[in-house]
Amino acid sequence: MVTATPEIRVQNLSIQYGEKVALAGASFEVMPNEIFGIIGPANSGKTSFLKVLNRMDTFTPGMRFSGTAEVGGRDVRSWRNLYALRRRIGVVFPLPVGLPLSVYDNVAFAPRLAGVRGKAELDAIVERCLRRAALWDEVKDRLKALGSLLSGGQQQRLTIARALSQEPSILLLDEFSIAVDPVTTMRIEDVLKELKQEMTIVLVTNLVQQARRLADRTAFFLMGECVSVSPTEALFTGDADPRARDYVEGRFG
Repeated sequence: MVTATPEIRVQNLSIQYGEKVALAGASFEVMPNEIFGIIGPANSGKTSFLKVLNRMDTFTPGMRFSGTAEVGGRDVRSWRNLYALRRRIGVVFPLPVGLPLSVYDNVAFAPRLAGVRGKAELDAIVERCLRRAALWDEVKDRLKALGSLLSGGQQQRLTIARALSQEPSILLLDEFSIAVDPVTTMRIEDVLKELKQEMTIVLVTNLVQQARRLADRTAFFLMGECVSVSPTEALFTGDADPRARDYVEGRFG
């Protein structure tokens, strides 16, 4: 039996902001085409972990990390061309962060940076990504309108479409539904279930039931420590670490 190579591997990963430790000694793997959930109270190191994967520490004064963080078997610190690393990893933040551009240009931005110039090719990329983000039917007649004029839920799906335009192998989502209504949240969840066939997804969420609906496995972060990694359903059936079970059952948070 051939064992798949992990898409993400961290070993003894520690993250600091100055003297403050955000995450200490985390070790786990994320497999290809897996939705990997991360849950836990605020200030547990969840977002900091995502920052390391995409080397956002380069934008964050005082942030540094030690240990190993690998993407596709390669340490993220070995990438001299960070743009190439970030093309491989799409990121969706808690609040929609649109570029001050039209709907079309938001999605075409990354392909243009990668050298795509032909209108027909750009048109195809824009349509494909908007369809994959379940947004095409709602915006196909106003592609030239500013993305900032869309509703909040539409802007979040536009953010997903823009991330997909990079053709990433990994998609990182940090509390994507925090400012999105429940109906749109469910639409995006359906999109993620489909995208799982094409890429690996890391989902940071404060909604434990969302992790239950989507994640194959879930890590529980607590006070800067990765306490456990287990099949998601084990969190809800009593087979996980007691601290993780207490968290999902609402005894603290």
